[in-house]
Amino acid sequence: MSLSRPNRSAATLTATRVEPAPGSGICVTCLDGCEGPCEIGRSALKGREVIYPQPFGKITAGCDKDYPVDFSHFNIQGTCVGAVGMEADSDKATFPCVDCATELGGDGGIKLDFPVFTGAVGSTDIARINWEHVAVGAAISGIMVVAGENICGMDSNAEFKNGKIVKSPEMERRIKAFKQWYDGKGGVIIQANVEDTKLGVPEYAIQTLGAEIFELKWGQGAKDIGGEVKLHTLERALQLKERGYIVLPDPANPAVLNAFKAGGITEFERHSRLGMVTEEGFYKEVERLRKLGAKYVTLKTGAYRPADLARAIKFSSEAKIDLLTIDGAGGGTGMSPWRMMSEWGIPTVPLECLMYEMCRKLAAKGAYIPPIAVAGGLSLEDHLFKAMALGAPFVKAVCLGRAMLTAAMVGKTHGRLMQEKTELEGGNKEDGFLSLFATAAQLKERFGKDFSRLPAGAIGLYSYIDRLRQGLQQLMAGARKFALKHLERSDLVALTRDAADMSGIDYVMDSDKKEIERILG
Repeated sequence: MSLSRPNRSAATLTATRVEPAPGSGICVTCLDGCEGPCEIGRSALKGREVIYPQPFGKITAGCDKDYPVDFSHFNIQGTCVGAVGMEADSDKATFPCVDCATELGGDGGIKLDFPVFTGAVGSTDIARINWEHVAVGAAISGIMVVAGENICGMDSNAEFKNGKIVKSPEMERRIKAFKQWYDGKGGVIIQANVEDTKLGVPEYAIQTLGAEIFELKWGQGAKDIGGEVKLHTLERALQLKERGYIVLPDPANPAVLNAFKAGGITEFERHSRLGMVTEEGFYKEVERLRKLGAKYVTLKTGAYRPADLARAIKFSSEAKIDLLTIDGAGGGTGMSPWRMMSEWGIPTVPLECLMYEMCRKLAAKGAYIPPIAVAGGLSLEDHLFKAMALGAPFVKAVCLGRAMLTAAMVGKTHGRLMQEKTELEGGNKEDGFLSLFATAAQLKERFGKDFSRLPAGAIGLYSYIDRLRQGLQQLMAGARKFALKHLERSDLVALTRDAADMSGIDYVMDSDKKEIERILG
């Protein structure tokens, strides 16, 4: 049984003519004369362009590989007895009373109204276009938003002096959009990779723009190489090559220039470099960021091999960083190589199980364990419950990448359609929002005259978080846990032997055995 679907995917706009062979993904009968709608056929015409999800700048893509164990292999344990964190009284222990707030940072100083934050909304077109909707939605929801890598380097209006960034209107816009609606909860995380560090982004973001939370990035669950975007003009390709990025094919090559003019090449790729992690170098960079003025320093790591996960946890413990985000394979992307995001790395559930064992060993020695967040293909309230319970007591939050963007984009789309309709009918935007969004009335009451300034996508994101909150409260109340800190691994049960063996969570038929014997006498 093949877990993958090679040679055809909606992500790459490819398909097969007839049912393909399971291993190769090639049609059982490959017909001479076929125009080649599969990845092989499209690659015969467009080569490397077919490596990436399409159309760039308009979509996010999620892995379609069926991993052997995922969160569906666990169920949430409910009970009809008692209440933890609340008086066991039916009139008091109601589900709306469940506390879903969390704290991050070594000092617990990063307060979140809800235990989620966005994935890295970075330099891709889809991230740039939707930033205001996502950032404002995060601000009014009391959660964090992540300004991803390469924002300054990709800013066409950025100004440099001696190879260092001195002004980036785009980064200024990113931070300002959140701060205008910030109400004391959540925050903006600024992320940096190799090129960002070379260009002086940490100095600029922290010292000039006042960024308080800064994130080092080792990778993400969608890819084990640096970030990439597509470029559609020769001028843009040359600009980014001059700024130190890897640009393919080389826009300075005369043969490439001729191919681009002829239409054989329709786009260029901008790539980031591979980070080279060393223990000493990591400690030095964390200390440097703190000396620059960063109040909180965090780390984002991807689905690398288990030894690299051990490095991330141990180094983060020693450096006493404020948040470690672990991103499992099977998540989403705006522009990762499609076969890479399907076929490399450790999926979210096994990665979290490895993380738990490593943290448990360090904690037993009295080591500092930073607040940990889990990412990788999560979207709904049961995912949040399971991710935090599986990694309890170490996991304090969940990073939602594609899900946040989806909510914001759908809100934006319907807001635009509604506004077009109201303009034709002589109505107004505010009344349209009130009829469109279930949460609009409460936002109107909260913000008054400023309500009309809210982007539609921000209201969509807020509505999505509102749904997640009630859904999580219901699940937690059913488990009789009335605050996140009370979640335990025993709140889960494994539905398969494989899931039980991987996680150490009781198999469903073995669960509660001692308690059963005590009850039955």
